[in-house]
Amino acid sequence: MNKVPMTHQGHAQLQEELRWRTQEERPRIIEAIAEARAHGDLSENAEYHAAKEAQGHNEGRISELEGLLSRADVINVSAMSGDIVKFGATVTLIDEDTEQEKVYQIVGDQEADVKAGKISISSPIARALIGKTIGDSVEVQAPGGARGYEIDDVKFV
Repeated sequence: MNKVPMTHQGHAQLQEELRWRTQEERPRIIEAIAEARAHGDLSENAEYHAAKEAQGHNEGRISELEGLLSRADVINVSAMSGDIVKFGATVTLIDEDTEQEKVYQIVGDQEADVKAGKISISSPIARALIGKTIGDSVEVQAPGGARGYEIDDVKFV
């Protein structure tokens, strides 16, 4: 069984989603199914089929969340230190072409959100950064082509 690395924040978000899906969404869907059943003929009842599909999706996600949480390897990022990039690090990069600054935190696959500055440990940029230190240059093979970055800062917050 493979452990799934995640931060405390990512673990809490998954727990909250599981709670919402089991305690709020599941009862709502059951109510929708019961209401649709009351309308009669189920073979041509679009509301019933939509509710059953929603139920299948919700139950699938609940199983997925339970599996992820059971395999979670929660890493306390605030207890980490140093200037070597590793899981949980918040890395400040300088684009070597544009001199533009970018800040990313390396997190688990389930909590990645590029718009929020959180990149997956399995992403090309994170894989290029792991093990490097402040001042190192890295070349990242991205979908838009190769990009060069210099590591300006590494923090663990």
